[in-house]
Amino acid sequence: MAEETPLRADAQLNKARILAAAEEVFMERGAGVSLDEVAKRAGVGIATLYRRFPTREDLLAAAYSARFLAFAEASRVRAGALEPLNALRAYLEELVRYSNVYRGFAASLGTVLQIGTPGCRATSEEGSRLLHTAQEAGAVRPDISFNDIVCVATAISLATEHDSSPEARIAHLVSIFIDGIVERQVSHDRRR
Repeated sequence: MAEETPLRADAQLNKARILAAAEEVFMERGAGVSLDEVAKRAGVGIATLYRRFPTREDLLAAAYSARFLAFAEASRVRAGALEPLNALRAYLEELVRYSNVYRGFAASLGTVLQIGTPGCRATSEEGSRLLHTAQEAGAVRPDISFNDIVCVATAISLATEHDSSPEARIAHLVSIFIDGIVERQVSHDRRR
C-alpha cells in the first residue's frame, strides 16, 4: 500500500466518522450490512464513503486494523513461550476467534488480509513467520502456505460463527487441520 497523502482536516474528520460508524454498524448488524447504512450513520454521503473506502473489504480492513495489530502483537509475545507447532495452532485458533467479532466477516478474511493496512500486514507477517518457523523445525509439511492457513481459518470461522459458545469446536477443528499438516517421517513405500 503506497504512502497516503495527508488528508485535509474535514476529510480526516469524515474518515474518522466513517470508521466509527462502521465499527458500530458492523458490531450491531454484521459485516454484510449495507454501506449506505454506514454512510448514513456517519453523516456522510455514499460517495464520500466510497472515495475513502472503494470496496467493502477496504472498509472492513480499516475498521479492523487496530484489532489485527493487537492480535499480531499478542501472538508474537505468546509464540516465544511455545513450541513452533503449538504457536501456529494458537495463532490459527485466535485468528478464527478474531474473524468472528463481526458476524459475516469470515467470508471476506482472505481478501481483507491482502488490503495492506498496518494490522492486515502485521497479521499476515506473523502468520507467515510462525508457519515458516514450524516448517524450519520440521513440524509442518513444506507444501503448506500461509494462504492455506487463511483458507482453513475462513472455513472454521464460517462453521462456528453462529455457535453461541464456539471455543471447544474451534479448538477441535483446528486440531484436525494441524494433524493434517504435521510433517510425518513416513517413507513412500510404507504409505503404499
